[in-house]
Amino acid sequence: MSRSAKAEAALALHRFGMGPRPGSIAAIEADPRGALIAELERPPANPAAAAELPSSAKAYRTVNEANARRQAQAIKAKRAQDTSRQQMAAANSMAEGGDQDGGEMAAKIAAEAVPDPGRPIYLAEAKLRTEAALSAEIGFTERLVWFWSNHFCISADKIRSMSGAYEREAIRPHALGRFVDMLLAVEGHPAMLFYLDNLGSMGPNSIAGINRSRGLNENFARETLELHTLGVRSGYTQDDVISFANVLTGWTLVPPPDNPEHGGEFTFNPRLHEPGAQKVLGKLYEQDGIEQGQAVLRDLAGHPATATHVATKLACHFVADTPPPALVQKMAKVFVDSTGDLKEIAKTMVASDESWTEPPTKLKRPGEWVVSMVRAAGLLQSDPARFTAGQRLLGEPLWRPSSPKGYPDDEASWIDGMGRRLDVANNFAERLAGNVDPGEVIESVLGSCVSPEVKQAVGRAESRQQALALLFMSADMQRR
Repeated sequence: MSRSAKAEAALALHRFGMGPRPGSIAAIEADPRGALIAELERPPANPAAAAELPSSAKAYRTVNEANARRQAQAIKAKRAQDTSRQQMAAANSMAEGGDQDGGEMAAKIAAEAVPDPGRPIYLAEAKLRTEAALSAEIGFTERLVWFWSNHFCISADKIRSMSGAYEREAIRPHALGRFVDMLLAVEGHPAMLFYLDNLGSMGPNSIAGINRSRGLNENFARETLELHTLGVRSGYTQDDVISFANVLTGWTLVPPPDNPEHGGEFTFNPRLHEPGAQKVLGKLYEQDGIEQGQAVLRDLAGHPATATHVATKLACHFVADTPPPALVQKMAKVFVDSTGDLKEIAKTMVASDESWTEPPTKLKRPGEWVVSMVRAAGLLQSDPARFTAGQRLLGEPLWRPSSPKGYPDDEASWIDGMGRRLDVANNFAERLAGNVDPGEVIESVLGSCVSPEVKQAVGRAESRQQALALLFMSADMQRR
């Protein structure tokens, strides 16, 4: 398919980046592929605001402490209410039914008086992430961070305090590094261990397992094999899951009440660990302690099935719901040959003709579309409360997938939400109408790379608000 230089640049920004913003098409139209690769070589620095945010462990301790105070206040208030009720009953021989509800209400009021630090932390992390995407020249690196964060997802519904810091600590530093390093960082992160229920997993023959008559949790091992590395139907068995789960026993975090300085940090607890050698995928692992789990993860990172699984997911995300087999094969080969060098795999994807000949039919996920819409308007800042509320309305609440599979990447999963996107587009257009000219967006931001039908519809619109909404809802903005 032959395209103009501007159209090629627009495709690069939509397919691999965060969408065009003022001047971006002109900046890269001489060599769109080279510009994408150049960004990989010079990724943007970590925003200075990140230094002001708490680590995942500190955020976890802060929220844990607030919850403990909240519980203490509730108990104290209920005790006071119960004492008052007993005194009144003794003096007046009153029935107690109605006052019991009063005790519960007093406890609730007392608990709610303790501020919740979790939401401000979550919103600050959301603001940092969103504004990094808005300010990026192209946004290829940011898209890769978003992809890997979803591949190795956790849920803020289960561990909100760590959700943003987890992405900053385990995903972002490794997005252009080696897959094995990201895998080790992710699987050893307290947020992942909490999310996949490994904190209390005990080997049946471990000291803790024998003393407490409790046992193994297979969630962490199963999802690591099925979702994070090998993929489904890749040859592992239930016995492999059990053995790997035994290997991962003892991977936990420091309980905050036990250690106010290091609570929430990763720790290996040998009392939980199943002793002895374990066989996973036909290989015997005889290491002791944490080294046993690290050895299995390293082998999983280098497995050919992992290469194919990762290459397929990347190609599906960036290029097409059903990506060209030749593209997947190229990327998987580079994965194996480079020992999982994620930058080289991303370069291969960009350099391959198959990535550019696919028509722009891939539907952007809600978060990607919203960011591309805001970038097109030339805005660099966001209201995190408004943004996260919009994400929730569109069915993709930030860091809150409904399962460890993460958010889906196919059109069928998102097409029914187009009505909600229209509501968001109308609302955004209403706020912009006084300051943003839709014709100017078409010409200077999108480089006139929109269909004649869209230009005509925008030109015939009854108001700026309607014109902007039509533009934001067009296939030229929705697809990549």
